[in-house]
Order: sequence, then C-alpha cells, then structure tokens
Amino acid sequence: MQCVNYWTKIKRFFKEAAPTLQQQRLIALILLLCQGGITVSGSIVRVTGSGLGCPTWPECQPGSLVPMEGAAPALHQAIEFGNRLLTFVVSAAAVAAVIAMRMARRRTELKVYAWLNVAGIVLQAVIGGISVHLDLRWWSVALHFLPSMLLVWLAAMLYSRILEPDDGTPRARFPQAIRLLAAVATVALSIVLITGTMVTGSGVHSGDSGVGMEGRLQVDTEAMAVTHAMCMYVYLTLTVVTVFLLYKNRAPQDAKKAGWVLVVCILIQWAVGVYQFYMSIPRWTVPFHIALSSFVTAYTALLWAHGVRRTNGTADLITGSPSGDEKYAARQASLERERATA
Repeated sequence: MQCVNYWTKIKRFFKEAAPTLQQQRLIALILLLCQGGITVSGSIVRVTGSGLGCPTWPECQPGSLVPMEGAAPALHQAIEFGNRLLTFVVSAAAVAAVIAMRMARRRTELKVYAWLNVAGIVLQAVIGGISVHLDLRWWSVALHFLPSMLLVWLAAMLYSRILEPDDGTPRARFPQAIRLLAAVATVALSIVLITGTMVTGSGVHSGDSGVGMEGRLQVDTEAMAVTHAMCMYVYLTLTVVTVFLLYKNRAPQDAKKAGWVLVVCILIQWAVGVYQFYMSIPRWTVPFHIALSSFVTAYTALLWAHGVRRTNGTADLITGSPSGDEKYAARQASLERERATA
C-alpha cells in the first residue's frame, strides 16, 4: 500500500509541477557537460588501447553483459565498460531535459532540441556497437565521434534558448550578413572536425592495444595533419572576422563575449594541435584536444544562437512559458492549501 501511495505522489508531481527557468537551465547545462564529457571518456578508451576491452556489443564479453576475469586485460575492460556505462548517465540527462520541457510546457523548439538529444544518444550507442564489431575501423570510429559534436551543438542550443520567453517574437540582433558569415564558419568547423578524425584515423592511436595499422586510414599522417591545420586556419579567420564585424556593428555585449571566448578556445586548440604535431601525439594530449573540440563546438552554437533572440514576451516568467507559469502558480497554491490544512 505504501508503494502505491508513493507512486501516486510521483505521478501527481509530474502532472502538477513545473520546473523553473533556473532548474531547466541547470538540467540543460548538465546535459551539455555530459555530451562533451562522454567524448572525453571515449578518447581515453582510444589512447589507452581499451576499445576492444569489451569485444562485443551490447554484451561486454560473449555471454556476459559485464567484464569477465581473464577475458581481456582488466584495465581495458574497466575503461571500455565504464565508457559504456556513461551512456546511461547521458541518457538520464537527456530524458530529464525532455521531461522538464514537457512539464514546463515549453515551446516546440526546445522540445525538439531535447528529443534530438535522446534520439542521438540511441543512435550513438548503435554506431558504437557497430564500430566494435568492425574492430574499430577508422571510418566507423570517425562516424562515432562526429555525431557527438552535433549532440554538443544541440545541447548548447537548448541551454542558450531556454531563457527566451515562449511568447516572445524572434528578432535579429545583428545584420544578416554577419549571421551568414557565422554559418559559413560553422561549416568550416565541420570540415575541421572531419579532417581531424582523418588525422586520428591514420595515426598511432588505433583504439585497441592489439590492433596495429590494420583498418587504419592509409594516408600520410603528417600531410593529413597539415590539411587539418589549414582548415582550422580558415575557420579561425572566419570567426575572427565575424567577431570584428560584431564590434563594428555594435552587436550586443553577450554576443561579442561569446565570440571572443570562442576565438580564445580555438587558439588554445591550435596550440595543443601544434604540440601534438611536433611531439608525435602524446597520449595525454588527445583527451584534452577532444575536450576543447566540445568547447569550440558549444561556443560556435552559442554565437549562432545570439544572432536571433525572442523578445517582447511576458516579463518575469518563472518557467519561460505563460501556460507553464499558470501550472506553476496552481501547484504553489495547492501546496499552500496542503500546508494550511496540515
């Protein structure tokens, strides 16, 4: 009977409660950090040679969902299995975002961002399983990484857009030409990421300690790294020009700040890449490089989001949605009545 009462209370909570803007924003931030974080854990799997610590999927070892003693080096099993477990953490954050947007009665745009994160995580799990069955062929690993950057982008857009009132009117905050240039810079970033996976695919870190150059991209790694660097310079130039135009056109301060943070992140990423090139890609630099990729992707999304904002909506919305605020007020009134009669 007590379990039934708890379940009733839980259902009532989800039916009546509406998370505030601060709570929604926190959930979106956690999702963004999780999406970026799992790419770092994936890179740790790669540089430690643990990619086939669990040689099958969805099982870890044939006939077992969890690591088995002696089936593979214990450390490799632990790292790969731990990375897989993180998928459930990211999934929980994405589901929480979906529930929060629904409970707060937010606009369709935000619900789409949240649902795309859920769908992307499921797709990523499948791609990861396929890459394991393909013994970490370079192109399958690349296909596993690139959607992660898209999910970081979507999580950043959700985080940025949450504060905009649902009944507001979308308004451009700087000229269309600058927004177009920012879009071109985003395309350039995509090419940088793609060529980056090709550098890794031809390099020394196969992802498994027992795999040499089998299944690797058969191109000159140094030449591929130079190509990757040239693409990065184009992306950096486009971003710097975008920031310059933001200042020239007196864009809002938050947009200019996002632009400068992005430029700094790109420069740090460049410095790490140069160090990797001349030091033969030390293992410890790879997770750092991947983490910076998430930062750069997220801030590219934030800069893009600053181009158009919803304004002139209902002031001081608690949930960001007029109907969500009605639900929030009804919930607070119900709690007050319960306290009064207690």
